[in-house]
Amino acid sequence: MKNIIALSIPTGIGAEIGGYAGDGGHVVREFSKYFKVIVNPNVVNAGILSAVNEDMYYVEGYAFDEFFNGNIRLIPNNGEFNKIGVIFDKSIPEGILNLHLNTIKALEVVKGYKIPYCEVTDEPVGVSLIKDKSGISTGHIDNEKTLYNAAKKLINKGIDALAVVCFFNDECEDENYNNGIGVDPIGGIEAVISHYLTKKLMLPAAHSPAFSGLDITFKSVNKKVASEFISSTYLPCILDGLSIAPKISKTNGILNKDVKCLIVPDGALGSKAVISALKNNIEVCAVKNKTVLSIDCNKLKENGIMTKTDGISEFQSYQDCLTYIRDKYEKENI
Repeated sequence: MKNIIALSIPTGIGAEIGGYAGDGGHVVREFSKYFKVIVNPNVVNAGILSAVNEDMYYVEGYAFDEFFNGNIRLIPNNGEFNKIGVIFDKSIPEGILNLHLNTIKALEVVKGYKIPYCEVTDEPVGVSLIKDKSGISTGHIDNEKTLYNAAKKLINKGIDALAVVCFFNDECEDENYNNGIGVDPIGGIEAVISHYLTKKLMLPAAHSPAFSGLDITFKSVNKKVASEFISSTYLPCILDGLSIAPKISKTNGILNKDVKCLIVPDGALGSKAVISALKNNIEVCAVKNKTVLSIDCNKLKENGIMTKTDGISEFQSYQDCLTYIRDKYEKENI
């Protein structure tokens, strides 16, 4: 039985590794050779591609934080695919909607996924993008209620997980991001959408954007974002993840104390998951991975968040971190 670890690269913070289009996927796949890995969707999501595998627990950010705080447990998939319901924003043009419906049909036939129900929202969802003063991407949902109502209809039909596709205007294009040097402009609002639904309904949830134009390009692009330019839909990756995502429970399943360590970028130590992990004596591994954030061990002490940071181990690379935790737990014969 593999030990359980967690690897988080928060979305919308411009992480040099994992802040783009599945470019952290190869990292988490290395860890999953030796451990069961609780992972954020954005680390493995890559448009038409996905790095997720059966040794990963695909857990949305709100549930990730709640898990480390001890408020919820995770029930691993038992080998049966989850029954996924898909919410479509009413604003999506008919042709683009048909493209996504064809994507669902293809995944049902090719991979055997269970995606029996779709709901179009009664009203447009209305999403807007925001970049705060620190450079983090976030956003606002104009009509949360219409999302909630569509989700409730799907839940009443017996689905286990929620996929959401909202319509985005094409002006959210960001050349810095496309060149592999900026912050994902829509990552933040995608997190807002999935956080909202998971918090309200306690189901695995993930979001995929829909655009009026097709994203396929014949020009050469940066490898960090290449997966977003070889398909006209990003829906496949979230359906891959949600099909095997663990269920959320208050009473049964994996506990936070079952996790050996939490791996995060070295400047992103101020998250709820990190603080909760330290309070619960779960080791935090801080790996050098540049982001727009700068909340490191020194900042934790300066701001009085932690009086000491003994539970944090620092590493120059993910490979160094992997070597350390492999040696540690193999020697302990756990």
